[in-house]
Amino acid sequence: MASDTTTTRRRAAFHRLKVAEVRRLTTDAIAVSFTVPDELRDQYAYAPGQYIALRTVLEGEDLRRSYSICQAPVAGELRVGIKRDLGGVFSSWALDHLEVGMELEVMSPEGTFTSRLADTDAAHLVAIAAGSGITPVLALIESTLGAHPGNRFTLLYSNRTVMDTMFVDELADLKDRYPDRLALHHLLTREIRSSELLSGRLDAHKLRSILRMLIEPGSVDEWFLCGPFDLVQLCRDTLAEFGVDADAIRFELFTTGRPENPSGQSGRPVQVDPGDEVHTISFRLDGTTGTVTSPVHSNESILNAALRVRGDVPFACAGGVCGTCRATLVSGTVEMAENYALEPDELERGYVLTCQSVPTSPCVEVNYDS
Repeated sequence: MASDTTTTRRRAAFHRLKVAEVRRLTTDAIAVSFTVPDELRDQYAYAPGQYIALRTVLEGEDLRRSYSICQAPVAGELRVGIKRDLGGVFSSWALDHLEVGMELEVMSPEGTFTSRLADTDAAHLVAIAAGSGITPVLALIESTLGAHPGNRFTLLYSNRTVMDTMFVDELADLKDRYPDRLALHHLLTREIRSSELLSGRLDAHKLRSILRMLIEPGSVDEWFLCGPFDLVQLCRDTLAEFGVDADAIRFELFTTGRPENPSGQSGRPVQVDPGDEVHTISFRLDGTTGTVTSPVHSNESILNAALRVRGDVPFACAGGVCGTCRATLVSGTVEMAENYALEPDELERGYVLTCQSVPTSPCVEVNYDS
């Protein structure tokens, strides 16, 4: 894990930051930079691979979306990449309306998609990314190669076409800066490249060939996977076939890409009627305790219930992906529908994702401050 100063658990908080730059990357993607004032620099210190959430209100709806920071740490600045999602309300608004000088609510950095080898030398890191999955990887590449002259990084980056490729100039600059230590492999799914191996969809057969011919798994110290659910799962399964230890693999999803994945119901109206059988949910946040009752028949998440009585309960994606809403389960039992964010050691320590956790006992207590 990266240094304690940047990855120590802290409660996420939103502050208004000013947009310093909006730069077009592709037809459907932009890079957005924010200025961090001096008095907030400690709160926005981050480790490469972490993310922030952006928040705005559109037509009366509170919208929050998570975006990875796409540069190595720079004091006083944050930069993220935003790609238009099909049907994405926030991303479409950002691409069409964000301008320099505007202010947005920006959450302090979160996330564990960070390197455990940040302070070592002669490490070989490999990332497999698709589309906007390059954003946290870009920060990891820059920081890893800049940290020690013995470090190496290999990137396999999948996109539909060259024109769809985000941060292509930044990657080329990094390749020029570190020609012997950065191996850069662009895979295009809808364009024919001179190498058949790097043309077409990345399926299990192609990935096995790449691992035999381009990337020797035995030489890799740490793996980073970032993209849609199906790609990440394919890579995890294939790496397991090659004997890669699961502890050496870090992965992050922007969305699950699975329509059956339950949402966190954030903002869903729930009413408690007289005579309803209820769960009693207690939660600790910023040193104070709140309590709310939730009808058993509502199948309401802890997050949704807590938001009904306290609007500053932390969350970002509300889909089990980012981990912002995590808390420790102090007492009672819950059923967690999905988990794409918590590490095995966090589960052992009692963490749950409150956006995905529904009480299964009469009383439940969680602690957001832990």
